[in-house]
Amino acid sequence: MADKKITAETLIFDALEINPNAAEILMAHGMHCLGCALAHGETVGEAADVHGADLEKMLEELNNI
Repeated sequence: MADKKITAETLIFDALEINPNAAEILMAHGMHCLGCALAHGETVGEAADVHGADLEKMLEELNNI
């Protein structure tokens, strides 16, 4: 899965599978509830919006595998 690109539409659950460091990156951007049920159905873009994170910067970090 490492060849897949994480986008704003990628589910957080899938981002965690694509990039083994995704949890650390997402938490650094203020998303500390990765284990909650909502996180599994929420996209990276939705989470960035809710948490006021810089989506472009976060995506750049998530895709820098």
